Amino acid sequence: MSAGSLLRIAGLPVLQNKVYASADIARACTRGDIDLVQDDATGVVCNRAFDPDRIRYDTDYQNEQGCSDVFQEHLHLVLQILGSRFATQPVIEVGCGKGKFLGLLRDAGFDAMGVDPAYEGTSPYVVKAPFSESLGLPRAGVIVLRHVLEHVEQPLEFLRAIARANGGGMIYIEVPCFEWILQRRAWFDIFYEHVNYFRPADFARMFGRIDASGHLFGGQYQYVIADLSTLRDPGPGRDPVEMGPRFMAGLDRCAELARSVSGAKALWGASSKGVIFAHHLEQVGVELDLAVDINPVKQDRFMAGTGMPIVSPASALKQLPEGAMVFVMNSNYLGEIAAQSGGRFRLEQVDQENEV
Repeated sequence: MSAGSLLRIAGLPVLQNKVYASADIARACTRGDIDLVQDDATGVVCNRAFDPDRIRYDTDYQNEQGCSDVFQEHLHLVLQILGSRFATQPVIEVGCGKGKFLGLLRDAGFDAMGVDPAYEGTSPYVVKAPFSESLGLPRAGVIVLRHVLEHVEQPLEFLRAIARANGGGMIYIEVPCFEWILQRRAWFDIFYEHVNYFRPADFARMFGRIDASGHLFGGQYQYVIADLSTLRDPGPGRDPVEMGPRFMAGLDRCAELARSVSGAKALWGASSKGVIFAHHLEQVGVELDLAVDINPVKQDRFMAGTGMPIVSPASALKQLPEGAMVFVMNSNYLGEIAAQSGGRFRLEQVDQENEV
């Protein structure tokens, strides 16, 4: 492991998507530190301070994004990518979560099953357990791994276990794109849950054969379709990562912007970005009044760390005055948010103001 620290952050909530019954409980959530380094052996950026024992997923963990039409469009694009190559082949989604995408796969005619210990439904097509070679899963033509690998402490070993269990085959991997984070200086996209931060070059070193790759969701996500039988020791990257002293500079800009107006202020998007954004603003003495989210299971609950209340768009229209400053946590949703807010608020796009 490289000794050179790229970024250190203390005391982040370890589960950004966990919601709480009260503000006090939310503020008392488990916290952990960030110490990002570039691994000498693989070239992958990871959190040297990560402690897996701090992570406990339960029914209060709510990361479903499918309530948004914009995100539904993203999921259907992924379906098209998979359908163009694997329409007749069995699919296993490792880390299927609440089963939303798995349901879309099956509705589209895929012979698909999922694996996830946090699954809450009753589908016979889901194995409610952590992925393990001992599960004895049937062989799939393609393994789908969407937004899982960034959470795995030993990602290469995890991929090797999948390759052994499946006897090779193809894999679709989708993860956040670290290049986008660096380009945008997206300090609100550094999460404790994400122990790894990948660039396209990392996957090019991991696999001898990549059939397709690209970016999705406005560049925030990247994907590869690779041959599991060509998984290899990636070796160190030849392109060292530099985050620079100005990576967190956007925090000061957002804090100054918030201080420049009086009255109520809010953020829209009570998921990972919103939780981290609110945490950092609170650390520099700026408090927001509420968070808005369209996911009904998050509404009337409280955000990790700050204990900020989460309300529905309809409630926000009642509680916030016209012209209130609202920070939009993901500009992909700007049109959707503008429509839902009826043009009543001053919308500030956080991820469009920090571009290098």
